Amino acid sequence: VEMGAKLLCLFLASALIAYYIYTPIPEDVEEPWKVMLITASFRAMGHLAEVADRLGLMHYMDALMVLTAAEYVAPTSDENITVTDTEFSNVAVRLYLPRRASDGLRRAVIYFHGGGWCVGNAGMKSYDQLTRWTSNILNAVVVSVNYRLAPKYHFPVQFEDVYSVTKFFLQSSVLSQYGVDPDRICVAGDSAGGNLAAAVAQQLLEDSEVKTKLKVQALVYPALQTLDLNLPSYQENEYKPILPRLLMVKFWSEYFTSDSSLREAMASNRHVPVESSHLFRFVNWSNLLPEELKKDHVYTSPTYGSSELAQKYPGFLDTRAAPLLASDAQLRGLPLTYILTCEHDVLRDDGVMYAERLRAVGVPVTHDHAKGAFHGAMMFVSSPAELAVGHRLLNRYIEWLNDNL
Repeated sequence: VEMGAKLLCLFLASALIAYYIYTPIPEDVEEPWKVMLITASFRAMGHLAEVADRLGLMHYMDALMVLTAAEYVAPTSDENITVTDTEFSNVAVRLYLPRRASDGLRRAVIYFHGGGWCVGNAGMKSYDQLTRWTSNILNAVVVSVNYRLAPKYHFPVQFEDVYSVTKFFLQSSVLSQYGVDPDRICVAGDSAGGNLAAAVAQQLLEDSEVKTKLKVQALVYPALQTLDLNLPSYQENEYKPILPRLLMVKFWSEYFTSDSSLREAMASNRHVPVESSHLFRFVNWSNLLPEELKKDHVYTSPTYGSSELAQKYPGFLDTRAAPLLASDAQLRGLPLTYILTCEHDVLRDDGVMYAERLRAVGVPVTHDHAKGAFHGAMMFVSSPAELAVGHRLLNRYIEWLNDNL
């Protein structure tokens, strides 16, 4: 009997491990076993956070944050870069200053990390590496912003934090203190950070107090709109690695409130009130996506939700949270733009539509579409989760900055 029980336990454990590790991975993804293991560890983290949340031990996002804390590295200078944690305008930042001499004034990149406005940190190993390499290769000053996070802080706090850091840094006295060329400054970010970078670039155009203009914005698989969470990319990638649709819905809704009624409405794509119907033209994928991404999807008119949600949480209709909702006139003055999108990503169509809208108003855009890549791929550049595709995307991003900043 004991033998039978042991065998049963072994069988159940094996089945559980197999269930976790075996995820259907798109055929064109490189290094599928590695991607499967990465996906399995992300799913395990999600499940642990779910359990902690259900048991009332801690909020889902706080539990995820505890799990990502293991990735944290202290600010460590090396022979090329001096790294310090400091504050700009009372907001925590990690500052990277190159040590090697510069012929003239340096370039600068203000970077906003991803993590759905809820998790992540400028000091996570993957972000520390990204910003350190950027600083070293471009011989540039890099400011990586530790904006405050949900669920403790909701919109517009995250936006206001990154905006006040940017505005502080763009003052001529601060630029000269760090030897930065006011004509060669970029805002950049990935995922939720790409969302914040796009929003900051738009807001700067309307801010008469800021005299320094951005030279470029670099948006890496950015989240750009809250209206239609059922775009072709949301449908096709509903269960794809790293960022399944329901997790993105969770991030979006948590950005505005911990009230689950918004999350439920967003999950069924019935959160926009009829009085905001005029905004849908800005995210109408049937006009904004190329044929190869439309495939056999058929555009259907939106199903409207209650006005009450939008009155309680107006943030999701605000261009500072959803930069794709800006009018053509608001987009016109934007700087040279880099947009990276990944094929297997719920956020793919956000980036593609933004590239299309910017081009239409005459903003110069480089749109890199990475086939076979998935959301977050650029972060997987250090062992043990090192991916060839991560290196390729990172090199492409840094190369573009080097050529254009």
